[in-house]
Amino acid sequence: MTTFNTERCDWQDPAVYGRNKRPPHVPLGAYPDVETALTCDRTRSLYIISLNGAWQFHFSETVEGAPKDFFAEVFDASGWDEIDVPSNWQMRGYGQPVYKNIGWPFEPDPPFVPERNETGCYRRTFTIPDEWAGRRVFISFEGVDSAMHLWINGVEVGYSQGSRLPAEFDVTEYLRPGENTVAVRVLRYCDGTYLEDQDTWRLSGIHRDVRLISKPVTHIGDFRVRTDLDADYKDATLHVRTEVVTADNDDSDHTVESTLYDPNGAFAATFSGTEQSIPIADPLKWTAETPYLYTLVLVLKDKAGAVVDVESCHVGFRTIEVVDSQVCINGVPVKFKGVNRHDHDDRNGAVVSVESMIRDIKLMKQFNFNAVRTSHYPNDSRWYDLCDEYGLYVIDEANVETHGVEGALSNDPAWADAYLDRAVRMVERDKNHPSIIFWSLGNESGYGPNHDAMAEWIRSNDPTRPVHYEGAFRGPATDVVSRMYAAPEHILEVLNDESETRPYVLCEYAHAMGNSTGNLQDYWDLIERYPQFIGAFVWEWIDHGILRTDENGRECWAYGGDFGEARHDGNFCCDGLVWPDRTPHPGMWECKKVQQPVGFRPVDIRHGRIEVRNKWQFTNLSALSGTWRLAQDGLEIQSGEIGSLDVPPGGACEVTVPFGKPEIAPGAECHLTVSFALPEDTSWAEKGHAVATEQFLVPCEPAAPAIPAAAAPLTVDEDGDRVEIAGDGFAAIVGKAAGTITSLKSGGVELMADGPQPNFWRAPTDNDRGGGWGHSFAAHWREIGLDRLEQTIESVGAPELEQDVVRIVVRSRLAATDCPGGFDCETVYTIHGTGDIVVGGKVNADVDVPSLPRVGLRMMLPGGFERFAWYGRGPHECYWDRKTSAHVGRYECTVDELHTPYIFPSENGTRADVRWAALTNDNGVGLLVVGMPLVYISAQHHTIEDLDRATHTNELARRDEITLCVDHMHMGVGGDDSWSPRTRPEYLIRPGSFAYQVRLRPLTASDDPAGLARTPLPVTAK
Repeated sequence: MTTFNTERCDWQDPAVYGRNKRPPHVPLGAYPDVETALTCDRTRSLYIISLNGAWQFHFSETVEGAPKDFFAEVFDASGWDEIDVPSNWQMRGYGQPVYKNIGWPFEPDPPFVPERNETGCYRRTFTIPDEWAGRRVFISFEGVDSAMHLWINGVEVGYSQGSRLPAEFDVTEYLRPGENTVAVRVLRYCDGTYLEDQDTWRLSGIHRDVRLISKPVTHIGDFRVRTDLDADYKDATLHVRTEVVTADNDDSDHTVESTLYDPNGAFAATFSGTEQSIPIADPLKWTAETPYLYTLVLVLKDKAGAVVDVESCHVGFRTIEVVDSQVCINGVPVKFKGVNRHDHDDRNGAVVSVESMIRDIKLMKQFNFNAVRTSHYPNDSRWYDLCDEYGLYVIDEANVETHGVEGALSNDPAWADAYLDRAVRMVERDKNHPSIIFWSLGNESGYGPNHDAMAEWIRSNDPTRPVHYEGAFRGPATDVVSRMYAAPEHILEVLNDESETRPYVLCEYAHAMGNSTGNLQDYWDLIERYPQFIGAFVWEWIDHGILRTDENGRECWAYGGDFGEARHDGNFCCDGLVWPDRTPHPGMWECKKVQQPVGFRPVDIRHGRIEVRNKWQFTNLSALSGTWRLAQDGLEIQSGEIGSLDVPPGGACEVTVPFGKPEIAPGAECHLTVSFALPEDTSWAEKGHAVATEQFLVPCEPAAPAIPAAAAPLTVDEDGDRVEIAGDGFAAIVGKAAGTITSLKSGGVELMADGPQPNFWRAPTDNDRGGGWGHSFAAHWREIGLDRLEQTIESVGAPELEQDVVRIVVRSRLAATDCPGGFDCETVYTIHGTGDIVVGGKVNADVDVPSLPRVGLRMMLPGGFERFAWYGRGPHECYWDRKTSAHVGRYECTVDELHTPYIFPSENGTRADVRWAALTNDNGVGLLVVGMPLVYISAQHHTIEDLDRATHTNELARRDEITLCVDHMHMGVGGDDSWSPRTRPEYLIRPGSFAYQVRLRPLTASDDPAGLARTPLPVTAK
């Protein structure tokens, strides 16, 4: 039971969200001169001192347990620990990290917080430079979670809450010459915690930069930059308003002189005054594709003309409008290919370095994202600088989420000012960034008058950007209809509603949890078909795993519940497109493909004619260079250059790829792959980076008819419980009790540790498990016993020998002893004198489930067959509803490399549309699997049961044996969300009757797997 401190105090009063703080403003550089200001690098200013680094630190589990007078100058903190700032104290061994998706680690009773309220006390000293004498000095905390009190030299300065925006205080009157002491008390919880119920780790401490800023008594305190384009979107008007702060007794005459420099550093305009509107002739326009940045330098001079203060910022000339139900940048409708991003680092929690931010941005652009939503709070201010520089559209989101109490606080006037404060501080800090396209009122907080007040203030303060809020999709507080995880049929209902004229966007979709991100192509077909559908944002960018080492010294990523938390939401934080170390998941490749800015359509593919469409909005296709490759059964036989194409944005042209008529082997197929890549290095990718690719099956006539393989004689020896069939260089044993092949040897080398068995089970994915919510697919599967099927062999027919073929028919039933229903199976083993074994399956599934996970075979090979080659889709993992990005080709890797190490282990590593696959040892001996015609295939050093039992990757012990699954059908992985069964109906396997065939063949070192796979079997009577 949670005990609350009901004393009215700063941190339990929604009317108190700050005391003695400076008004919000843009980040200030306090530059000493124009030359430094031109860098727009605040760290280079002589008048800014970083207070990052080691601070003395005391941790207590309650506010009352903290030292009462720790802030006093005479306090002896010599016995305290040290902690790095910025950091989260839970990431440094104090208290517990807690992951929650919805709700808090305690029962809510707003505005009260538990008496067990972890408290961190911080102290350090600093010295003010002599050059700062006579100037104002401010201290800025860029982010403190969740509330802080500040003391300078033992005197209380102020209070702040709101963990994702700056708290700045004027400390001039508290300072003295020489050494000074700063002390900060940070509380884990405050009433503001009820406004910060985001789906992420709940961590505490000073987690963003701390700095001292010195300004002259009269100084530039804030400035606003706006750009308007004319009706032709050619010429611009630059609006600049500068706020000059003066001392009460300062009656001197100051002027502001401003200079605009173009992206090459040349003068573009000069003007004077605190409020100016300056015409700029045909400036380079900023977009995410063309992030041209001008630099504005503002110089405050006294009446003698001496420089007093200098500020600067980058300027991007662009306009944002809603026109004809679309969002237009510079007059052009834009599709937003977006992703949601939290601040997260697997070692440092919410503390994210600039290097990590740049890594994120480069990856986003390399995978064809052009937009990001700062879910669900304003990010570090440097993130927006980088988005301006590299080119990403940004939905900037206020730090408001009350998910655990729905809209109760949004409709409570006692919280109105706290809501509004978070909107005001966000807009005032970030207003000059061209990358910001929407202001968002927050996330999942119901809807009420407090949102309307936020929207009203934002629109009056900044009418240049639309307002976004998903919770108000039916109300006036949002300028776009924003939804989450809507199915295509529900999206169509809105798009076909003539009364709804606002743009439509999915602010969250394609929940990328574990093995997920299915059916993306279905969404992008709609987005490209309907102008009103302006884009979608994947949930989310990164798995929020925390790196830890287990008792055996193995590293793994931890999630909710791994730190002993009483309340947590498990692995629901592991729902990103990249692992915590920024390694892309396989689903990232699907994002890249469906979002690529070049479209392709076959016109007459037999003669190489294709249409190429430029789906960029602002860039000519000549920015890329095209190549082509013609492959026979995955091996290149011709290639060439397409070069650059002069195709304007939105335009198309027809291209003839000049391949010659190829000589095609009997049974082979040809694929044409076209790729467009960067011809030169860019800021976000290197020369040769492929931006867009497409593959076409080319109809080709073989050079000669296919000739069936020659078969050698077979011998059959039936001895009690076993039937042994021997041929030229191979021998197989069918065990009657097992009803399968118990041994298969090639040249005396055993290939089979456990023979083929009917298989309908997969280790549930996160989508299958439904995130632990509701009646999931996995729950249905376990109810009918798919995870514990037992096979009963009903009959094994006598071997039928006909010329060079032996047939053995096995009838069996698979069912769980404690469940109704089951599977009636007939498996026919047809062994040819060529060494080929055709496994034919007929299945009748009499089970009550919405979908079967798979229909196919499972077998186990001995260890040592580590080389895995295949001809099919790849090279990355792919499934029925996630294979658009996986081209058909010939690939090779190790069995270990097939495994995809999702943080919560599950079904993984499958490749789709496989024509053939070969597992061989170092000597080239092994097993060939041939689809008849196509199969899904996976090979792992783990069993399905191993994957099902494990909850972390470090729990998976690598077996020597290899589990090989060959599937006739494999259900999609889904991707609409992960808390209900949302794999699309068209990618489900409905129970019923199935029939399939798979071909197995022992391999020797001299064998050519591709040649064997396309060689027809000998003709037989049956």
